[in-house]
Amino acid sequence: MTEQIAGRRVVTNMALSLDGRYAAPDNPVDMGWVMPYAVTDVARDHLTSLWEPATTALLGRINAEGFLGFWPTVIGMEGADPRDEGFAKWLVDSDKVVLSSTLDKAPWERTTLVDKPAAEVVADLRATEGGDILVLSSASVIKALLAADEVDRLALTVFPVFLGGGPRLFDDGLPAQRWTLVGQTAGEHGTLALVYDRVR
Repeated sequence: MTEQIAGRRVVTNMALSLDGRYAAPDNPVDMGWVMPYAVTDVARDHLTSLWEPATTALLGRINAEGFLGFWPTVIGMEGADPRDEGFAKWLVDSDKVVLSSTLDKAPWERTTLVDKPAAEVVADLRATEGGDILVLSSASVIKALLAADEVDRLALTVFPVFLGGGPRLFDDGLPAQRWTLVGQTAGEHGTLALVYDRVR
């Protein structure tokens, strides 16, 4: 039985290699290794199930620049998968909170810049009305929220590659936590979508 801390749920989503990395060692911002798997039905359906109940996107600056530089271009793109276009429209239309200590003006609409610890930002968001707070692939934000035990739903897509090095999502020293598996789907290319809820 999972018990909700507050009215709004914090949901994090991250792609991982089979050896537990979220980025390659030589170029942490290169997500080319993800692309063959990100376009599978499993990955697209997984992401759709996460954004549909969410009303706020929480991103670190680097991910915001990547996501918001690319996804709006998918809207109206010839041959775009409807699920990709749906996510792109959601991302443009939803409220976005970007954690940044360097940006002084948001270059994106419906975006609030915040220079505070992730756990404080989530506490503020939990106190407001709305749907899920979705943290999209921003490892530094997800790590901080896991360390503060502020994640309610942990969504992972696991891709069958070894990166052989690079940063890990789960650092040593996390507080002891129990999770329950609430969703699992395996699909083409060995893509695995997993969803866990925090047991409180």
